[in-house]
Amino acid sequence: MRLLPLYLEPRLEPRLRSLLEQHDFLHTLVDALGSPLNLLLPEQIADNLARFRSVYRKHHLNGPIHFAHKTNRSSALVRRLAATEAGVDVASLSELQHALGAGLTPERIIATGPKTREFLWLAARTGVTVHLDSRAELDELADLVRTHRLPPVRVMPRLSGFLAPGVTVLTRPSRFGSDVGELDGLLDAVEHHRDAVELTGVGYHLDTTGVAEKAVALETCLRVMNECHRRGLRPRTIDIGGGFGVNYLADAAQWERYTSELTDAVLGRRPALTWQGHGYGLRNESGTLRGALGLYPAHRPVAAEAYLDELLSTPAPTLGRPLATLLLEGMYDLAVEPGRALADQCGATLARVLEVRHTPAGECLVRLEMNARDVGLEEHGVLMDPVLLPRPGAPTAPDGPVGVHLIGNLCLETDLITRRTVFLPRLPVPGDLLAFANTAGYLMDFSAGQALRQPVARKVAAYRQDGAWRWRLDEQYWPVDVTGTAGRRGDGRA
Repeated sequence: MRLLPLYLEPRLEPRLRSLLEQHDFLHTLVDALGSPLNLLLPEQIADNLARFRSVYRKHHLNGPIHFAHKTNRSSALVRRLAATEAGVDVASLSELQHALGAGLTPERIIATGPKTREFLWLAARTGVTVHLDSRAELDELADLVRTHRLPPVRVMPRLSGFLAPGVTVLTRPSRFGSDVGELDGLLDAVEHHRDAVELTGVGYHLDTTGVAEKAVALETCLRVMNECHRRGLRPRTIDIGGGFGVNYLADAAQWERYTSELTDAVLGRRPALTWQGHGYGLRNESGTLRGALGLYPAHRPVAAEAYLDELLSTPAPTLGRPLATLLLEGMYDLAVEPGRALADQCGATLARVLEVRHTPAGECLVRLEMNARDVGLEEHGVLMDPVLLPRPGAPTAPDGPVGVHLIGNLCLETDLITRRTVFLPRLPVPGDLLAFANTAGYLMDFSAGQALRQPVARKVAAYRQDGAWRWRLDEQYWPVDVTGTAGRRGDGRA
């Protein structure tokens, strides 16, 4: 039975689309620097920042926008942000050192995540704001400040365990932050350490896409701010973290059709759509569908800055007025920490096709010069098609949709670039490139390693100059006389 192809075409904004159309340019880069190769677009992250700032202006709010550094290890992206008004959220000692070296001044950096004593010391020594994960972390920070005779450190406790009186909202537990039920003890400790720390706000970061759950957390933080002021503390900022999401796919109908067909495949109503019938969390129990689909919602009509706008427009669960209005009434600043959303459309990963062969069962295997850790589609549950970049002048296979399985370069049965059967416009041939679009946010280098001594992808910063695409190695990119715009407008400010 011949089945219609199930495409999941990636969403490509003009800058990234233009780059991926430069086949000669990209093949030359891979020939010179190897496969896989990561491409980065520093100018795109500045544009994304400007879109987030426009939501602030719409709601008449002030406050910092921090890029979550863990999203990507790139120097070019952080250095480009250093030339704007943005800040950076660092979650390790090395990230803090990197941000400082990229040109970020300490007042534009926040230290989050689990912290070593050395991480806390450098944050305190340089004057970085510290997001406190626990009472114990507060005590350790205060001890460092006193022992080393440092100025008081700006701190923002991270809260969790939010409850909504009278409102049924499903929440998931977090191992990070202090439970709001322990707020009194935490604020007692802050007051005890007033010689060593200065409370500048409170915050949260929820691993969810649910607006209702985040609205509960933000309203609770507003109440916490009132309690802080009642105690004589003077916090000004509420940090709502990240989790604004990205829309990866161009067509909502393709996503809906694929998930429906996947369900039918798991139930045995159609041939499998994945390697060895993998169900992405779904399973067939005697003809009944069980489990839950463990995939990122790859088509999201409301994502990134539009998601922030929706959250701020949402009425508070118990106070009833829009959350942005409540922030204005309290004269509070709003801080956000987008990672994936600020890196949206900021890069792609290229891989060379090494071999195309067919199994006795009739499956087509396309082996790439990369492995699953080089592009974390499976790890993060993101499904989207690669873009086929034929090698200029090389013989091509006949046109026509073809379903293939993309396999990696490791000697492991599990090294599948994606378990999904990928449909391409034609069969690739050795020497072609596959471009995985929009990988800068968590998909590019978050899990990359040197298993079997395979090389880790090099990074290239690509930019337009004098009407042509140009490039520099990521570590050699600085926003000085590169694009002609860095240091002028396009920095995200009003």
